[in-house]
Amino acid sequence: MPRIAGQKISPFLWFEKRAEEAARFYISIFKNSKILDTTCYNEASSRVSGRLKGSVMTVSFQIEGQNFTALNGGPAFKFSPAVSFVVSCDNQKEINHLWNELSKGGKTGQCGWLDDKYGVTWQIVPSILPKMLQDRDQNKVKRVTEAFLKMKKFDIVTLKRAYKGT
Repeated sequence: MPRIAGQKISPFLWFEKRAEEAARFYISIFKNSKILDTTCYNEASSRVSGRLKGSVMTVSFQIEGQNFTALNGGPAFKFSPAVSFVVSCDNQKEINHLWNELSKGGKTGQCGWLDDKYGVTWQIVPSILPKMLQDRDQNKVKRVTEAFLKMKKFDIVTLKRAYKGT
């Protein structure tokens, strides 16, 4: 599995059988993304796993400099919102794009959370939100919190209005 300099830890995602499809889906959505490597089940791993020899075992890919590995591991494990990927977005256009693409065939939740069609949980969050929530003025924090708790997909204009109190 490829490793980029300085990245000691990378996510390893267990899919039942659609790892390659998922990796290609993700790299089609995010800029600066690519497939790094694909490995196939060989005779030994096929025998142990019960997977077809020559079928895709793992796909290593990169999204915005972050390495991931996707495994076709069978039905033993499922994804859960207990682990999610937070994507910090600089503008509404980016939020809209990622929200719309990742939620196709999946399901949306509150406060920027969504599950994609593969069951992977994402949080699509404006990069300005942490600063707003760490403000010393607790009235600003309260207004922003009340505003975003009503949202599914984040709306930066509404958050800024709440922050300013307008």
